[in-house]
Amino acid sequence: MKTKPLILISNDDGITSKGIRTLVELMSELGEVVVVAPDKPQSGMGHAITVNESLRLYKTDVFEDLGVEAYECSGTPADCVKLAKHHVLKDRKPDLVVSGINHGSNISVNVLYSGTMSAAIEAAIEGLPAIGFSLCDYAHNADFSHIRGYVKRIASEALRNGIPKYVALNVNFPAIMQGEIKGIKICRQARARWQENFDERKDPHGRLYYWLVGDFINEDPGQDTDVWALDNGYISIVPCRFDMTCYESFPAISQWEL
Repeated sequence: MKTKPLILISNDDGITSKGIRTLVELMSELGEVVVVAPDKPQSGMGHAITVNESLRLYKTDVFEDLGVEAYECSGTPADCVKLAKHHVLKDRKPDLVVSGINHGSNISVNVLYSGTMSAAIEAAIEGLPAIGFSLCDYAHNADFSHIRGYVKRIASEALRNGIPKYVALNVNFPAIMQGEIKGIKICRQARARWQENFDERKDPHGRLYYWLVGDFINEDPGQDTDVWALDNGYISIVPCRFDMTCYESFPAISQWEL
C-alpha cells in the first residue's frame, strides 16, 4: 500500500486559532499530519527567528480529538518550521508544508510582514513544497466553511503535481460565500504599499505610547494581480520565492563608476 503523504502544518495566529484547526481537519483527510505552531499569536513577525533567547517546545493534546500529533513553540512561525524539520520530524521529510489558515489577507507587500507566509517560505528555503493560506477576514471567529473545498483541492493538486523547488504558494481567499467566488487566478503580486503613521496616545498613567496605523494603497492598475483578483471575487495564488534579486537592475547599476 502507498504510504500516506506527510503534511506539516504551522501558522502565525497561534495553535488554538480557528484557522489552523480548519486546516488540520482538511489536511487530515489527505495524509498524516504533524503540527508545530506558535503558542501565542505571532502576526506581523515576518521572517524573524529567535537567536538571543531559548526556544520552548511542548507536545500538546489540542488536536487529540483528530488523532493529530501537535507541538506548541514559544518562537516565531519560521522557528516552528525549523524546529519541525530538524528536531520533531528528524529524518522524515514532509511531502507538503501548509501554513494558516490566516485570519486576514496576505496580499502584495504584506507577504514580507506575514508570519503565515514566512512559515511557508522557510519551508521553501529548505526545498520543501509549501503553501500559505489566508482568508480576508480578521475576525477571530471567521467563517471558513465556504473555502474548505478549495483549500483541500489546492493542497491535493500540490501533492499530486508538486510545486517548483524553492517556491511557496501564497493563496488568498475573498471573504465572500462559495456561490459568489468566481474561480481561481494565478497572479503576480500587486505593487502596493502601506501609507503609515504612528498614532500618539497616552496610557492611564499619562505616559506616551505609539500605535501604528495606516491605509493600504494599491498603485497597480493591472488586472493580473492578487489585489485585483480578490477585489473581483476570485481566489488568488501567487508563487513566491525568497530570491529578492532585482535582475532587471543589473544593466543600470553596472554603468556606475565603481
